[in-house]
Amino acid sequence: MTWIFLVVGLVLLVVGADLLVKGAARLAGSFGIPALVIGLTVVAFGTSAPELAVSVKAAYSGQAELAIANAVGSNIFNVLFILGAAAMISPLIISRQLIRQDVPIMVLVSALAMWMTFDGSITRLEAVILTLGLISYTWFLFRQGKAKGADTVDEEVEAMLKAKVPTWQNLLLLVGGLILLVLGSRFLVDSAVEIARAFGVNEAVIGLTIIAAGTSLPEVVTSVVATIRGERDIAVGNVVGSNIFNILCVLGISGLVSPLPLLAGEQMAMVDIPVMVGVAVLCVPLFFIGSVLNRIEGLLFMLLYIAYTWYLVAMALKEAYLPDLQQGILYGLLPVVVLYVVASFIHDRIKNKQIHQ
Repeated sequence: MTWIFLVVGLVLLVVGADLLVKGAARLAGSFGIPALVIGLTVVAFGTSAPELAVSVKAAYSGQAELAIANAVGSNIFNVLFILGAAAMISPLIISRQLIRQDVPIMVLVSALAMWMTFDGSITRLEAVILTLGLISYTWFLFRQGKAKGADTVDEEVEAMLKAKVPTWQNLLLLVGGLILLVLGSRFLVDSAVEIARAFGVNEAVIGLTIIAAGTSLPEVVTSVVATIRGERDIAVGNVVGSNIFNILCVLGISGLVSPLPLLAGEQMAMVDIPVMVGVAVLCVPLFFIGSVLNRIEGLLFMLLYIAYTWYLVAMALKEAYLPDLQQGILYGLLPVVVLYVVASFIHDRIKNKQIHQ
């Protein structure tokens, strides 16, 4: 029954987020708010709504480590699994703005989260700083979008606003979405705690794996569908934007509502959050080289995610082969990734030099 509640919770979160976005977006449109603003606020917040609902519920219920684990695990899953899977389907185009602006911001906010958790927690003051960062980032995107004009407006947002739906129906969607998010987060958090106790593992491990993957389902659907449609730059932008929101919005707001500081245990502070930062940093050279994430790089991302998840599970269950697995990752997989990045960078430099000659 606990596993059934977990699945039901995930379904309610995904459906609730979708209803919330549609209802809120159309209501905002009926008040004359421009599509650009709606896309950058309502829709952007909506993709992180499952993570936010789960982390806020966990923080408010006293599972303060689960709140951070969910956001950190989602960011790792978004880059390694979602981009890995999308790139394996079709090489992903990386826009100039992503390379110059959005990815550096993702690395910066990831590093900020790591710095904040060095002492084992995110305090109320640090949560305020993250929330102010969220407001500043949203305002910056709005100003940037306004300067660029209508070209930056998402087609799906335009289509959503064109649908003529009575106000009461939009209010019903909004309220219904919020109710489903609250119910879904309750089911998910409670069942995750029960599963952790049954397996004798830390709640954070469940948060970093099952819950993180489940709450990232909207990003999975958006990025994979965009890749199949040929909108390969949207697939990457969706993931990078979601990761920035997960840190600034999810950790910021969860930290504000939590009666206690959000906890980051020793493993979280020393392993998981550095992995999140490392994954963000890895995007910089791979995105820069050729402005494409190819199938080989997608496969490398997927292998890194499998290795990370395997390591988490082996550590939680105290498997005897854990030292061998650590050695394999540290002295096998990671050097291969580093050598690939260096070789690709050198090849790209030589290629560019030949073109300019």
